[in-house]
Amino acid sequence: MIKITLPDGSVREYTAGSTSMDVAKSISEGLARKVLAASVNGEVWDMSRPIHSDATFKLLTWDDAEGKNTFWHSSAHLMAEAVQDSFPHAKFWVGPALDKGFYYDIDLGDSKMTEEDLHTLEKKMNELAKQNNAYLRKAMPKAEAIQYFTEKGDEYKLDLLTNLTDGEITFYTQGGFTDLCRGPHIPNTSFIKAIKLTSLAGAYWKGNEKNKQLTRIYGVTFPNQKELDEYLLMLEEAKKRDHRKLGKELGIFTMDDMVGQGLPLWLPNGGIVIEELEKLAKETESAAGYKRVVTPHIAKEEMYLTSGHLPYYADSMFPPMELDGTKYYLRAMNCPHHHKIFDAEPKSYKDLPFRIAEYGTCYRYEQSGELFGLMRVRCLHMNDAHIYCSKEQFADEFRAVNEMYLKYFKIFGIDKYVMRLSLHEPSKRGQKYIDAPELWEQTEAMVRETLIESNIPFIEVQDEAAFYGPKIDVQIWSAIGREFTLATNQVDFNSGNKFKLSYTTQQNSTDVPLIIHRAPLGTHERFIGFLLEHYAGKFPTWLAPLQVKVLPISDKFMDYAHLVMNTLKKAGIRVEVDDRNEKIGKKIRDTEMMKVPYMLVIGEKEMNDNFVSIRRQGKGDLGSKELLSFVHELSQEISERRGE
Repeated sequence: MIKITLPDGSVREYTAGSTSMDVAKSISEGLARKVLAASVNGEVWDMSRPIHSDATFKLLTWDDAEGKNTFWHSSAHLMAEAVQDSFPHAKFWVGPALDKGFYYDIDLGDSKMTEEDLHTLEKKMNELAKQNNAYLRKAMPKAEAIQYFTEKGDEYKLDLLTNLTDGEITFYTQGGFTDLCRGPHIPNTSFIKAIKLTSLAGAYWKGNEKNKQLTRIYGVTFPNQKELDEYLLMLEEAKKRDHRKLGKELGIFTMDDMVGQGLPLWLPNGGIVIEELEKLAKETESAAGYKRVVTPHIAKEEMYLTSGHLPYYADSMFPPMELDGTKYYLRAMNCPHHHKIFDAEPKSYKDLPFRIAEYGTCYRYEQSGELFGLMRVRCLHMNDAHIYCSKEQFADEFRAVNEMYLKYFKIFGIDKYVMRLSLHEPSKRGQKYIDAPELWEQTEAMVRETLIESNIPFIEVQDEAAFYGPKIDVQIWSAIGREFTLATNQVDFNSGNKFKLSYTTQQNSTDVPLIIHRAPLGTHERFIGFLLEHYAGKFPTWLAPLQVKVLPISDKFMDYAHLVMNTLKKAGIRVEVDDRNEKIGKKIRDTEMMKVPYMLVIGEKEMNDNFVSIRRQGKGDLGSKELLSFVHELSQEISERRGE
């Protein structure tokens, strides 16, 4: 008999070899009909996989992230079966689940796929789903797997097999489709009730632009039509909020092939948004005791070898430049430069915590297939800072950084967020992670305790730490529910030793500081991309590139319109006059399209009374107000950085 420990702590006994489905049915037949997969000792398994030893156990449904992931990965296989039916010579690379949906990269040979083909594939997927075909798992020796794909002439699966060893190779079959896959999968295809193939794209094999371009099909599925309909409505709203579309319409940024892929050019309106964000960061950091520094955009190879970024991150760095026999790299991260600033002058315990901040420009060689608007770029301006502190100061400093995040969330109206505590994998110490077991245990415990004490929502994720210490990735959700990774907060117990950093303790001995890497606003690029989508381009007044547009009804009131503009300018408000020879209705519509927060309509009554008639973006007519009173109220709204 084996003992199965359920999430509530209760223990049940089953015959060795029982499956997760057996356990589910013993609990509830109704529940068993809803279960997609099971977590066995923290690993997601198929419901039909036998359990041969004691295990902690959890049943996974559509309400669990792992359940959705399994559902969408199984849907990718269903889509592949439909593709195989229409394109018999297709070869399949990988088909992972995404945060929402799935994709599959496919070599169609000489065939081409069109948007019309997606509708045909959807129909076929629905037909196959109704066949109620089970997802069958089969372990296979490596030699047999190689023979199978050699006979099929499938170079893609043969490539995958080179990184696998005997004992970890499994195949999955549903209906007429068989694929190399580690799984897990849902019990059968009938769970998939609603299907939408959303788009086609090109994707280089392995993300390398030197390789063949494959066809990537994106799709999403749901266990019922209602959820699919709601998702498609959200997608339509997301299209309207696409930061690439809004960025162009509002004059925020542009891309130019002559400049290069992934290298955004910030237009004047984008420059204003950047200045406002930097102003907010500088005010916040100054109040928190940070000192501002400026460091070069390049450094010698020696520094990145010392930090450990070379050779591990060489693929993400631009190729070196060589001068007088010395290699220089464009910086991909600010931390080594900041370590040298700490080391520039002797430090004692009285200087700690030592906090330095910089909006540092970094350059990362992202693969061209991964570039996406402002979200994935090759030039990024990072709201970076480093805190050098003693172990005794760590908890307070780490807590203060998290509190800074919460302050920013309030300012920007971010209501949903979670901290991902990324931990190391002990078996990978000395390879992926620094080999320092005690320091890993100590620092991970310190971070966990600080999060618990601060009452901040967080989840723990294994094997995603930085190589030098645990980290927190900050996940936020926009107004329409889209998830973004905003920034990171990392603990570093390694760089101090590598750079021989030290300070004199109160006992007149020397010690190595702990280092906290933090970037609450992430990068200009990613954060402004997020804000464009979060606000649908309707920035709050303090952040809007143009805060007020003065709209004279006719040329007779142009002098007063300019007087209003100059009064606002003296108060530091960004304002323009619409002096076009257009009707007032068109001026209002055009200003609404540019998402300017305030419009001041100027006519004879306003001019005679020294008033302005106020229209608010999205709210319409707010009535009239004496000019100086309006300036005072608007200045207060801006200085307080109100959300509306």
